[in-house]
Amino acid sequence: MLTVLAFLAALGLLIAVHEYGHYRVAVACGVKVLRFSVGFGKTIWRWQPKRQHPGQTTEFVIGAFPLGGYVKMLDEREGPVDDAERQRAFNVQPLKVRAAIVAAGPAANLLLAVLLYACVNWIGVQEPRAVLASPVESSVAAKAGLRGGELVRRAGWAQEDMEPVRSLDDLRWLLTRATLDGRDIWVDVARSEEGESRLVLLPLSRIEAREADAALFRKIGILGPWTPPVLGDVAAGGAADRSGLRKGDVIIRIGPVPVVDGVQLRELIRGSVAGGQAVAAVWRIERAGGLIDVEVKPDVRLDNEKSVGRIGAFVGGPPAMVTVRHGILEGAWSAVVRTADVSLLTLRMLGRMLIGEASLKNLSGPLTIADYAGKSASLGLTQYLVFLALISVSLGVLNLLPLPVLDGGHLMYYLWEGVSGRSVSGAWMERLQRTGVALLMVMMSIALFNDVTRLFG
Repeated sequence: MLTVLAFLAALGLLIAVHEYGHYRVAVACGVKVLRFSVGFGKTIWRWQPKRQHPGQTTEFVIGAFPLGGYVKMLDEREGPVDDAERQRAFNVQPLKVRAAIVAAGPAANLLLAVLLYACVNWIGVQEPRAVLASPVESSVAAKAGLRGGELVRRAGWAQEDMEPVRSLDDLRWLLTRATLDGRDIWVDVARSEEGESRLVLLPLSRIEAREADAALFRKIGILGPWTPPVLGDVAAGGAADRSGLRKGDVIIRIGPVPVVDGVQLRELIRGSVAGGQAVAAVWRIERAGGLIDVEVKPDVRLDNEKSVGRIGAFVGGPPAMVTVRHGILEGAWSAVVRTADVSLLTLRMLGRMLIGEASLKNLSGPLTIADYAGKSASLGLTQYLVFLALISVSLGVLNLLPLPVLDGGHLMYYLWEGVSGRSVSGAWMERLQRTGVALLMVMMSIALFNDVTRLFG
């Protein structure tokens, strides 16, 4: 139920803000708005405020199908218009007015993202401290000399232009951007808060990144924050339960290998498979102040067509957390920068998918969005606001793509009109609309297929 409510609330807000952008600029430019609709199809709720802007008699509607909305304006192309109101029709407006009305929808979504990110910055959010877990063996981080337990103080593209790293989420965002952009990154690390710093270069440009997923961070080698190698809840009937392991057991050693943190413990469990068969090992554990040895034979499961070990228990304790909060001006500027960064990253990923350098698996549809809406809402207000901001940026950027059925397609028509001095003909408009609908349907089909594969595959 939480997932459904969070999803509907997100859709309603983002669509309403997008359409309000069109509506507000149209009204400000003197264009008559006939209908403002959130949703398509059968009308669920309809009302017409008594007090409206001068000359407006807009009808506000909520439709049954929530995946979209529209603002219907007075337009001679859609029906007869009285001579007395012709000057208020959309189609007779100057080019710059029409372009401003169309661009206002995506702009409203981007402005909403700035506001949401700013609210998160001002409220503050609990994030894992930027203390690194043990890197994945043979990964970029491991080869660069990181061993786990390092505190990351600063990071950046160049040694002379490094910025403070407030949390592990900050670092992961920088690593994602650097890898997808094919850039190296410097990190300033220390063994403790007061320890001596050292600079480490992570040559991320050597990684061939097609997807921003867990596999990407396995290549980088930084999977998460440092956590103690302790067991949480143990599932009945799993390998941990059969071996006699209990919640709260601290793992000291697996076979001859000392265990230093939760990430390394998970990696050792995953790798306890040879030839598709589980490999048993003697675990030394600390329990109630004493040391005991337990033989553990993990279960074998498939993960992305690879056999890995599983023990049926939560592995790793909670990481150290830090509250990340910004001042008024700093938080607002950081929100603008974050919105711009996410927008540019989205555009780059779309461009790379178009030329085949990035996987189409990066496209997500309504099922994935609904899933993340529920998960983020369950984590608290700030996480839900971050989710809303990310989707709002995506909606704004996607609507600016030059597809004929989107706002960007209409702006493309206006660009042609501005350059050539004449509008796109009706015949060409119809052909382009059909092409745009076909392309949009293909994109939606791929996104839905990715959703089903990701959630149920």
